Amino acid sequence: MIRNDIRNIAIIAHVDHGKTTLVDEMLKQGGVFRENQQVAERVMDSGDIERERGITILAKNTAVHYKSTKINIVDTPGHADFGGEVERVLKMVDGVLLLVDSFEGPMPQTRFVLKKALALKLPVIVVINKVDRPDARCDEVVDEVLDLFIELGADETALDRPIVYASARLGTATLDLSRPGEDLRPLFDTILEYIPAPEGELEGPAQVLISTIDYNDYVGRIGIGRISRGTLSEGMTVIKTNYDTQKVSQPLRLTSLYTFDGLKRIPAKEASMGDIVAMSGIEDIGIGDTVCAPEQVEALPFVSITEPTVTMTFSVNNSPFAGREGEYVTSRHLRARLMRELQTDVSLRVNETDSPDAFEVRGRGELHLSILIENMRRQGYEFQVSKPQVLYKEIDGVRCEPIERMVADVPQAYAGAVIEKIGRRRGVMESMHGLDRVRLEFLIPSRGLFGYRSEFLTDTRGEGIMSSVLDSYAPVKGEIERRKTGSLVAFESGEACTYGLFNAQERGVLFIGPGTQVYAGMVVGICSRNEDMTVNVCKKKQLTNMRAAGADDALRLTSPRQMSLEQCLEFLADDELLEVTPQSLRIRKRELDHAARMRQMMKQRNNQ
Repeated sequence: MIRNDIRNIAIIAHVDHGKTTLVDEMLKQGGVFRENQQVAERVMDSGDIERERGITILAKNTAVHYKSTKINIVDTPGHADFGGEVERVLKMVDGVLLLVDSFEGPMPQTRFVLKKALALKLPVIVVINKVDRPDARCDEVVDEVLDLFIELGADETALDRPIVYASARLGTATLDLSRPGEDLRPLFDTILEYIPAPEGELEGPAQVLISTIDYNDYVGRIGIGRISRGTLSEGMTVIKTNYDTQKVSQPLRLTSLYTFDGLKRIPAKEASMGDIVAMSGIEDIGIGDTVCAPEQVEALPFVSITEPTVTMTFSVNNSPFAGREGEYVTSRHLRARLMRELQTDVSLRVNETDSPDAFEVRGRGELHLSILIENMRRQGYEFQVSKPQVLYKEIDGVRCEPIERMVADVPQAYAGAVIEKIGRRRGVMESMHGLDRVRLEFLIPSRGLFGYRSEFLTDTRGEGIMSSVLDSYAPVKGEIERRKTGSLVAFESGEACTYGLFNAQERGVLFIGPGTQVYAGMVVGICSRNEDMTVNVCKKKQLTNMRAAGADDALRLTSPRQMSLEQCLEFLADDELLEVTPQSLRIRKRELDHAARMRQMMKQRNNQ
């Protein structure tokens, strides 16, 4: 049976190509909001970090009504580090809207999400967004998109669908560039025409593949997925199973059932094949589980998720300031929080280590793990993390490393500096085109990008845009030079004072100001040399008489450098850790004792 009253779509694109803005306009024109209702921009980005950074991190469900058809929409992240979110929700939909910026054209993540959609044989409608940009190059971008389709092996039916030209900001769409759009009706009509309606058994035993997990303090875990067969009803008895583990649960009762309408979850007595639903009452439900009627227990296969490429060690904070600022500080708290994250993040891996106080956490990139760190510190956790490392693979007896496809858009004047830096980091340039602004495409080892983003912004005076996505694995490229500067390390514990900081700032750039509490072994700045230097920032001027008591007022300090979480992670050396608390980020040496560090250094030099 075919349900013509429903369409299930996902919106996929590279970061900043306008997915969430388009969803906003679709909600407005779909009648979700009152005409005079005040609505925040990017209403789907509900998380604090999402709104602060202007990026989508978690995939979210919504629905609009158009011409007696309910269109279920899934808004997905655009950043490559959250590609796992895109991969899992594609099992919930029958087609996708591929958004492409009218100036930037296809970017690394565009290739990644399109490849996943084509692999699942999902129909794709291409939407060229931001056609109102003065520098829009729509015709060229359309050609680039079609070239990408052909390159990825798309069949003729994929190429036959119309191109929609839209401005998500203005809320307009058109199928003909010569005729400016007035609203989004051409887009809605294209969805109804070219995205197939859900097809399946309406009368058969119920079957739902869980693609997303939500949590509520009152009802616990909430499973979200599309009904692929039959009808679910509130209070019915169901069985939970899993395709990979083949585990089958005891009969469970479905305590509540919801469908999506606008931004709300609407309680439903029953829902049928094709509906996207949320359900509660099923204990320990997880992503990839199948909920079935007891008369026919049949697990559905879940999409294979791309493996992590970056690892970090999360451990209990053991610095002299441990336990001062955090609410959750023990290994038990840390372990429970990481295990809880595994239930909702399919791209994350957590492994035990030899130490009961440390855990190996693997993710899709630096941003993926830094968002986890930021969420944990906001929730009151206190811990320390190591420098990010790439994960190597053994392929046919050869040690291989992950290679990223990196695209950089830079002003022509700065292209040379970028090419030089990437070359030093073992990157190979694949293509270069453009006049005023140049688009550079490289294949570069993932470890070559560690710490490069801040350099890139400096080299391009903040005008460059770069992005990358995992391309392949290749034999290890050899050594890559790390940071050329050492660290300024505090000699003793105490309060930093002006006199001590004034003497220390001649040695490099400071991270702290007067009055900051420090401990021995804490990194307080960047050394101008390529080796670590111990400084006493707590040293006070020895007073000889009363008139000299105010002499510190004459000392002028430069403003300390404020480091973000990502900048701290980029800065870390092999022998350093980042102490993370709800209020502070402190870089420290693994070995806090100065004498012990010197002995380790001498031992390493002798071994070399």
